[in-house]
Amino acid sequence: MDVIVKQAQENTKESYSHEEVYGDYCTLHTYIDCPPRAVFDYMADMYSQEEYTYSVRGLEPIDDTGLHVGWDRVDPQTRIFVRIESNPDALTVDYHAAWDQGDDLWMIYLFRVLPAELVLRKPGSVLLMTNCHHPYYTDNPYPEAAPSPSRPWVGELWPLFNAGHRIEMDNVKAILEHRHRNGIPIVGGGARTAR
Repeated sequence: MDVIVKQAQENTKESYSHEEVYGDYCTLHTYIDCPPRAVFDYMADMYSQEEYTYSVRGLEPIDDTGLHVGWDRVDPQTRIFVRIESNPDALTVDYHAAWDQGDDLWMIYLFRVLPAELVLRKPGSVLLMTNCHHPYYTDNPYPEAAPSPSRPWVGELWPLFNAGHRIEMDNVKAILEHRHRNGIPIVGGGARTAR
């Protein structure tokens, strides 16, 4: 045991660079005082994004596979395509998305809802989100689909992903705790509901 502890201490630093902490993964977590199934239902609802994100707006279905298109207000001319894959038994919700085109949904946000009773011994939920630095964040594979050649690419924002998605995670927490505490419907309590 002493060898393991010594090795762990040697691998622990007082401070870490931004790259060491975030690098190729953007992973966030938060405790939400709201039941796990309610958190799952909110995250699995396509239109909740229009409420808790700072940029996704105007989502509309475009086919019968669940694919939607909307606007990513990071750039006012940018279309975002999104499909949600969810599993209510496992409490998993995965957003598959891409700017400019809907055939290759390479921006994948993996959400996991954990019962807080199980992991923290208290009511509520723990929400985890991970997004990996896909190679397309570095090089736009579809430059011809961009609304303009001078439009910034989403990957240029990667160093800000953790901070930006922290704002959104805090929004989810505030919305769901408010609704749960006040008996307001979790889905449709302010966000547009699926048609």
